Amino acid sequence: MTNKGDRVRFAPSPTGYLHIGGVRTALYNWLWARKTSGVFVLRIEDTDRERSTDASVKVIFDSLKWLGLTWDEGPEVGGPNGPYFQTERTAVYAEFVDKLIARGHAYRCYCTKEELDAKRAALPPGSFFRYPGTCRHRTDHPDRPHVVRLKAPASGHTGWLDLVKGRIDVPNESQQDVVLVRADGIPLYNFGAAVDDITMGITLVARGDDHVVNTPVQLLIYEGLGYTPPKLAHLPMINGPDGKKLSKRHAAVSAGEYRDMGYLPDAVLNYLARLGWSHGDQEIFSRSELIEKFDWASVGRTPAQYDAKKFAFVLGAHLRGLDDAALAADARPFLSAELRDAADADGSRYVAAVGTVKTRATTLAEVGDMIDFYFRDTPSEDEKAVAKFLVPASAPHLQALRQVVEGVTPFTRQPLEAAIDAWLAETGLQMKNVAQPARVAMTGRSQSPGLFEVMEVLGRERTLARLDAALTRCGAT
Repeated sequence: MTNKGDRVRFAPSPTGYLHIGGVRTALYNWLWARKTSGVFVLRIEDTDRERSTDASVKVIFDSLKWLGLTWDEGPEVGGPNGPYFQTERTAVYAEFVDKLIARGHAYRCYCTKEELDAKRAALPPGSFFRYPGTCRHRTDHPDRPHVVRLKAPASGHTGWLDLVKGRIDVPNESQQDVVLVRADGIPLYNFGAAVDDITMGITLVARGDDHVVNTPVQLLIYEGLGYTPPKLAHLPMINGPDGKKLSKRHAAVSAGEYRDMGYLPDAVLNYLARLGWSHGDQEIFSRSELIEKFDWASVGRTPAQYDAKKFAFVLGAHLRGLDDAALAADARPFLSAELRDAADADGSRYVAAVGTVKTRATTLAEVGDMIDFYFRDTPSEDEKAVAKFLVPASAPHLQALRQVVEGVTPFTRQPLEAAIDAWLAETGLQMKNVAQPARVAMTGRSQSPGLFEVMEVLGRERTLARLDAALTRCGAT
């Protein structure tokens, strides 16, 4: 597709956290707006007054900002088509509902709840209630309490060419006279969304597959009001590994959780983009590559499946793509207070320490955990590793290693590696005989960055002190 300048929107309801399914919807819209030099509109659908909260609105704003999905029109930034909260747009809805009634495509319904409940109760058990059109031809009394219903056609089809799913046609006989506006003047979803998309000039609506059932009603609203509907794209749902809709029982599912766990925003966007869209076999994308390559034709029609291992792979790839200084800056908020003070006191050693773990970590929080041993007088110990490797049999090797590294100058990775390789060749020992006891001695763990890198970052004094402490643990005199 080559058209330019689409106006797209993301219209979440502020009733809780921002689910990653919503984030992916926002992302696809944002990518398309940036690709086509279009406009990305943020609209808050807060007509569910009982569940909508200011705290949830803040979560939406904070999550989108953290991910870098900045909006061109909407709350906080303004624009020519506001207000951008639905609860502030009741006058707009009143104008359009009157127009729809005047054009003969909607009507005022005066049926009470008790009357409708009685009609439902008269049906055989298990029957589907369909509003019988009681008020379609009643004399209009706009001063009486009423809702507004769509006057759905009884024949023909309502359809569209979906950018993802292809041609979809729905028989009008399956539609019914749904309520568009409640008695208090607040629109239900279909009417509010359609009117907002009309008045905000939205030219392409991309949303989750679960909205396919709403689309025929919205198209009838467009037709009834005399407006051309936008292009439509319905995105595949995101399922958990068990094939059911992704939820908290499967994984962290909110943008805020990913931020708090130290996920890199660009990595999150990369993974979510690929969770339903593909570009050949490419897995790792920069933000600019996503903008360049994204298209609707490559969005899948079937549900996407969340894969924690693949997510970790993407996270690690993006983390490795940062230079050491940038990664150190990003990881700093995830350090313990003690480690942060130590890092601030010796910034160059902190950056060097981060560089030794970037190939092993997948999150910023893991970076902080993995470098902790560098900045403690005594590293936290894995008791099993200590019991296995800091034993009397290890003492001679550790003592000899200490003598070798004590005289190495400069105390950096390559000279250390050369000196130790020469010692091993001379004695006939293998690295495996020495590496694990030395690793546990210096890091307290059986898994760590490379031994020579660790020594370089620790420096001569700390390296020797940790070897001495380990020798004591081994029972050496």
